[in-house]
Amino acid sequence: MKRIGPLIVASMSAMLVAGAAYPQTDYPEKPVRLIVGFPPGSQADTVARLFGQKLGEELGKPVLVENAAGAAGNIAAERVARAAPDGYTLGLLGEVQIVVNPSLYKLAYDAVNDFVPVSQLAMYPNMLVVHNAVQAKSVKELVGMAKARPGELTFASGGSGSSPHMAAELFKSAADVDLRHIPYKGVVVAIPDLLGGRVTMMFSPIGIVLPSVREGKLRALAVTSPRRSPAAPEVPTVAESGYAGFEYTGWYGLLAPAKAPSRIVRKLHLDITKVLALPDVRAKLGDLGLEGIGNSPEEFAAAIKSQIPRAAKLIADAGIKPE
Repeated sequence: MKRIGPLIVASMSAMLVAGAAYPQTDYPEKPVRLIVGFPPGSQADTVARLFGQKLGEELGKPVLVENAAGAAGNIAAERVARAAPDGYTLGLLGEVQIVVNPSLYKLAYDAVNDFVPVSQLAMYPNMLVVHNAVQAKSVKELVGMAKARPGELTFASGGSGSSPHMAAELFKSAADVDLRHIPYKGVVVAIPDLLGGRVTMMFSPIGIVLPSVREGKLRALAVTSPRRSPAAPEVPTVAESGYAGFEYTGWYGLLAPAKAPSRIVRKLHLDITKVLALPDVRAKLGDLGLEGIGNSPEEFAAAIKSQIPRAAKLIADAGIKPE
């Protein structure tokens, strides 16, 4: 997390200069809705409520979190896409709804053209964990087991096309192993079966499984980010475990409906950079295994456009189908 601070400060400085080019606005004059596509208590909901509270303090009006769970987050994304583009309805959406789902579902929204990206808020790696009865103590040993027993080892996920599923399919391809997918209705639901040894392994957002790892209930073998996670610096990356270039990171971002006024988008981005610079926000993100981003609307849009075709290729190559 140490490197995040200078990035946020630099971004804030740039925005303060750019802000002079935009006229002052009386936005907001009323509370703002923040729609999140997952239920209360989920990691996405926790992030939404953290940013909602702090953003509301910056805006001077409440930011009210509205949960619209279901359909792999597509319900929430559609509500944001169809909302009035006045800055009073925003979405906390992730790479699943914006990058992955366009290649899995027939959507009622266009992931590129129906939204204005405001800023990526935070990213997280998935952590590869196994239950303690599994003899493998490293990625190399796990791959050896999988090659010796093709199709026998199983991996849990939070559902078809979820971040853990995509990370696992990328791993299968990189390591050239045959693993059997066991989908669940969410990662948290899968943990009891992993703890009980009914599934072999799982890729999971790091913040969800890290408590079990620290308690010795699960063994962590690697993380899927390009560098080690500050939340678990002792755990190597998949890339440094023998698969150079391997990366699959999930993220949460703030998006507005298409045609939202640019002055409002810029104001929201500036306020987000202020929120991300707060020590308590950075500490909370760290506790969740997340790292703040705070990039510009243009950088966020470019990231989305570059990631969609990569996700589409992975889905096609792995033959992933919606549940």
